[in-house]
Amino acid sequence: MNHFWTVVVLSFLAAALVMTATALTARRVGRVAVVDVAWGIGLVAVALVCALVAGTWQSWVLLALVAVWGARLSWHIFRRSSGGGHREDPRYEAMLGGPLSEVGFAVAVRKVFLVQGVAIWFVGLPLQAAAIWGVAWPVVVWVGVAVWLLGVVFESVGDAQLAAYKADPQRGPVMDRGLWAWTRHPNYFGDACVWWGLWVAGGLASGWLPAVLTIIAPAMMTYFLVFATGARLLEQTMMRRPGYPEYAARTSMFVPLPPKKR
Repeated sequence: MNHFWTVVVLSFLAAALVMTATALTARRVGRVAVVDVAWGIGLVAVALVCALVAGTWQSWVLLALVAVWGARLSWHIFRRSSGGGHREDPRYEAMLGGPLSEVGFAVAVRKVFLVQGVAIWFVGLPLQAAAIWGVAWPVVVWVGVAVWLLGVVFESVGDAQLAAYKADPQRGPVMDRGLWAWTRHPNYFGDACVWWGLWVAGGLASGWLPAVLTIIAPAMMTYFLVFATGARLLEQTMMRRPGYPEYAARTSMFVPLPPKKR
């Protein structure tokens, strides 16, 4: 507990610094969607602060996990968004109530960048718990690494399979190959595993008290991935696509399960 306020305050400042730089970049390019690229970078900054303050092998392992995940996520989003030119993401236009040039920079700061900064600090609670309390059960750290690895594999393989599907001129109307035959959202499932893996390796491995205090972070992320801004929201659009209702009838929405017979 010696590092409590140091870890908490510096973690918040790290998230704030990343979001400030991102907000200024968004103002320069005229697109709020650049914040998606900064999400992974922000969590890496929090993990780095925790590792530098604590100096324990547990915090350095967590930094390595977050760095690998964050670099992959930021690069994937940057590469995907770079093909869209200078257009704003419709989600952010709806959130702001119009284009950034019309609603103003202050509105974007209040509705997007401030919220994202707080969210980064919040989901980084297991990292902060590891830095504050230290490791109590070393073997649990490696259990968390295994859960994290499962998530990264699902995200990476799922994204690669989807990219191959989109590049196939003979593709069918719906992606139902590979992992996508077992779950309609392997990337969201993988992302949830990443968050739970970090909690196991950081919060749970540090003892029962930090585990209880930080479990809300992966729980809330899973809720958003499944019900709020993730799978359920995307399903509303996908169900209008030809062949998707039939695909949904035989394929699990989130947790991978053997596909039902056609």
